[in-house]
Amino acid sequence: MKRITVIILLLSLSLVSVAQKKSVKKVPEPISVIPADTRVFEGMRKHQTEPGMENREIDGYRGLWYTVLQRESDYGDKYSGGLATYTAKHRPMAIYSKEADKTFFVYGGTPRKGEKYLLCMVGCYDHKTGMLRKPVVAIDKGCNKVIDCHDNPVISIDKDGYIWVFAAGRGNTRPGIRVRSSKPYDISHFDYVNEGTMAYPQVYYNKDRGFFLFCTRYDGVRRSFFQTSPDGVEWSDYMPVASIVEPGETRSGHYQITAYDGKDKLVSTFNRHIDGACDTRTNIYYIQSTDWGKTWTAADGKTVIDLPVEREQGPALIRDYRSEGRNCYIKDVNFDSKGNPIIYFVTSDNYKCGPEGGIRRHGIAHWTGKKWFFNEEFTTSNHNYDTGSIWVEGKDWYIITTSGTGPQPWGTGGEVQKFKTSNGGRSFRLVANLTEKSPRNHAYVRRPLYNSDDFYAFWADGDPNGVLETSYLYFCNKAGEVFRMPYDMDELWMKPEKLDDIPYRNR
Repeated sequence: MKRITVIILLLSLSLVSVAQKKSVKKVPEPISVIPADTRVFEGMRKHQTEPGMENREIDGYRGLWYTVLQRESDYGDKYSGGLATYTAKHRPMAIYSKEADKTFFVYGGTPRKGEKYLLCMVGCYDHKTGMLRKPVVAIDKGCNKVIDCHDNPVISIDKDGYIWVFAAGRGNTRPGIRVRSSKPYDISHFDYVNEGTMAYPQVYYNKDRGFFLFCTRYDGVRRSFFQTSPDGVEWSDYMPVASIVEPGETRSGHYQITAYDGKDKLVSTFNRHIDGACDTRTNIYYIQSTDWGKTWTAADGKTVIDLPVEREQGPALIRDYRSEGRNCYIKDVNFDSKGNPIIYFVTSDNYKCGPEGGIRRHGIAHWTGKKWFFNEEFTTSNHNYDTGSIWVEGKDWYIITTSGTGPQPWGTGGEVQKFKTSNGGRSFRLVANLTEKSPRNHAYVRRPLYNSDDFYAFWADGDPNGVLETSYLYFCNKAGEVFRMPYDMDELWMKPEKLDDIPYRNR
């Protein structure tokens, strides 16, 4: 009898064990747990060991207010305000998917109003319904006490529909982090991939070649590089783009703005920081590649340019502003209908805020197919960091930018204006004031990659003179209607508010 009892007991325990094994849910493995670059960040991967907010939904679109804290005049910090879509060197921050008929976008957010805590957020706009989904935290930078919008993210989509987010790491002391969505065309959950030295990331994707990443490393002081990867996991060595050190100097410095035509052509246009001092940024350089970075040429496609560019004068230089004593801030680069580059930039007397900075002239450079044409001033504004983007619709080009005088006239940004040219940039006309009588300056108008008419541009607002101000996010359609994203959301999907329908007291 005892023997039978023991057998029955053993059978029961075996069945329980089998049932427990069947009930255990298998946790999906991350794509990779090996950093792409461990030389700099060994021991600093706190986002993996400290509790963060990754993959949590935030109940609304809440931009982060930020200041660089460099006040050298009576007109405020060098730049500050609602910098959720900062910088112009983070590209792209939005991308339209024809397959999903959705625009996916990223920005620097915060969990609650007035909190200094950077979350790398992912949002989604459904073009079928005209609704926005609750945004999701892709990467939590705030858990490591990061409040710096230089660590804002960029976005890409691979051939299988997986959404990739690359969060920047300013300097060589904070990691740039890559994550990938767990499901195609879905932002509800992201898996950690790897990390590396990656300031100002600018990422492009080709279904046959993989990823092409332009970025900056803070060694000597700001040097421009690129990397390639077939899958986002294994990355090539850093290939230098520019490192100009003239006789008598000891350091280099550059900020590059890049673009990809979706087919063959990759371009980089950059300025130069004299002896590494970023407040002396000047000149415009241009290089391009049609073989995925193997060789580089001038805009004519014939003049070979060896990388890195190491001298101030040479075939890569297309505009010498240093000889005129002017600073140059490159904002965007796009392609005309023939695939020729158009560069949008702002020049000023120096880096200072307020009247001391002189007239900020907004201009464009266009390669006609034979030579560079410059329109040095199609409008003016009050700040070096007034920023916008270029749209090309056949012979019609549009620039949407924050050149209008805002409620904080000497601070970053202003009112959003739309300019049009139909003659190759020879002349522009103001066709729309997209915002007027705003309570806070608007800043950093961004163009989605492969943009659609419904979600044509997006940006954020914020008071440059305030502290911990509310910062809203906005987008506009091609027709010029402006919508404010809901700051508070009690449902998973909600309609944005049309700006004209919001009473001024509630803006």
